[in-house]
Amino acid sequence: MQQEHIEAGKEIQKRTGKTFYLATRFLPRRVRHATHVLYAFFRIADEVVDDAADVPPDEQAARLEELRAQALGGVDPDDPVLVAFQDLRERYGIADEEVDEFVDAMKTDIDTNRYETYEDLEAYMRGSAAAVGVMMTAIMEPDDPETALPHAVKLGEAFQMTNFLRDVREDVVDRDRIYIPRETLRSHGVAEEQIENLEMSESFARAMADELRRTEDLYREGVAGIRYLPEDCQLPVLLAAVLYAEHHRLIRAQGYDVLTEEPSLSTTRKLWCVAKTRWHWHWNRDPEAVFQRVSAVPALETGHPGPGPGERVPTR
Repeated sequence: MQQEHIEAGKEIQKRTGKTFYLATRFLPRRVRHATHVLYAFFRIADEVVDDAADVPPDEQAARLEELRAQALGGVDPDDPVLVAFQDLRERYGIADEEVDEFVDAMKTDIDTNRYETYEDLEAYMRGSAAAVGVMMTAIMEPDDPETALPHAVKLGEAFQMTNFLRDVREDVVDRDRIYIPRETLRSHGVAEEQIENLEMSESFARAMADELRRTEDLYREGVAGIRYLPEDCQLPVLLAAVLYAEHHRLIRAQGYDVLTEEPSLSTTRKLWCVAKTRWHWHWNRDPEAVFQRVSAVPALETGHPGPGPGERVPTR
């Protein structure tokens, strides 16, 4: 990969993925450059459907098919990021199927804006999040990728679920999308119209609490696999998990109300998360122990599923 192509990816990541970019800065050079390119490729495809405005669905689909062909080497790329992505895919042996899964998920966003069950949402995340975890694992080159991969998939899903729960307001206002499964909403008596109208209620808070707990189970499964990554990649991935999960603390602090205001991590809060994680990592190189000590994900207690609306959230 040429430096100018890497820089193009880096600029996209700095502009659109500030939280992940902060964690990426701690990766070793050999992985950091590839991560800039991967993230930029994901973002370019994502923006085809997220920033489509009045672009007709068939044109969005056609553009994604162009990106697929360029990413897989079928045609010459028209973007420096895609030039670098072709090189990266070949160097690290990223399977065509992973690229296909990702692009297919982006195409799903063109005409799907509601999910009936969590299993339906999980199928979508197989491309939009799990494929990302698979590709990130490939560029880190762990000694035992088969052991690391299932955990990487869960961590990718955890990050995406956090984004969904953080961005409920933005998704419904800007894109008419609701990623909270309908079965969850129904179980708490929440009508879709309530979310569309940005009407906060105790029933919506309970639905959010359920989805936060489900997502925190994904974090626990994902973080359990960090030990299988190369030593120089473990802290950066742990930092990413701590930073993303910190949104859960904000969501709970504002009473699960993500309809009135989207929770956002300040730079000061991000740097505090980084500092305390690095400090604990200095003394204890066990990713699960450090994550339990510093993250916003509550420790599991026997017989208790985690905090719900109105319950005190432990602080560390």
